[in-house]
Amino acid sequence: MENTKVAVITGSAGGLGKGIALALAQNGFKVMLHDINKDLLQNTLTEFQNHNYPAAAFVGDVSKKQDQVNLVAETVKKFGHLDVFVNNAGVESVKPFLDIDEDDLEKVFKINVFGMVYGTQAAAKQYIKQGTPGKIINACSIAGQEAYPVLGTYSASKHAVRAFTQVAAKELASHHITVNAYCPGVAKTKMWDRIDEEMVKNDPKLKPGEAFAKYASQIALGRYEKPEDVANLVQFLASDKSDYITGQAILVDGGLVYR
Repeated sequence: MENTKVAVITGSAGGLGKGIALALAQNGFKVMLHDINKDLLQNTLTEFQNHNYPAAAFVGDVSKKQDQVNLVAETVKKFGHLDVFVNNAGVESVKPFLDIDEDDLEKVFKINVFGMVYGTQAAAKQYIKQGTPGKIINACSIAGQEAYPVLGTYSASKHAVRAFTQVAAKELASHHITVNAYCPGVAKTKMWDRIDEEMVKNDPKLKPGEAFAKYASQIALGRYEKPEDVANLVQFLASDKSDYITGQAILVDGGLVYR
């Protein structure tokens, strides 16, 4: 039954992650909210509880393997089992290629790539222990399909997410574990606010908001992305209706990148 399922969504105190968690909760899932920002996470948990959604919260750092192991263990302790794990947490980096340094590479890859690997491993081991099918859903990006100027580190990290999604899907299929990814485009989130701000710093001809407007203007469907656009796809991937789909990185960008 759909209403007995349990989902973990990392980085779900705000932005797209919160939208995903909300959609799953509204669809009857028990959700484990997660974030590194304790205060924001508590506010989100309170909001969910005020709507009587079955939810709990876990403060953790996805770049630490033990934190991911503990996240899964706490979820199982709270709700009894695990069905869906969404590796949503991520960070951006906006910097010209020649200026990329060790700090940029280390921070972005530790969160976007290492975190996704650790979360996938922890979830998959739990599914195997349970002896049940399971779903793993990863945050990729249009930048995981095509690399963008001044977004080199971020683009590379999301290409890595896509590669690991394919590998995990192939290796875990015998355990009836599916692994897929969603690729958002241009959304009005705090992450995109930061990207816009950094792009303005790198191009003095740009004014605040113009970088976002430039990318958004290229969307075929004529509007920027909303959290529910991504949540609708993730909700499908989390459902039984997606059981025959694995190893895919699905674009949900309103018509911006075509593959």
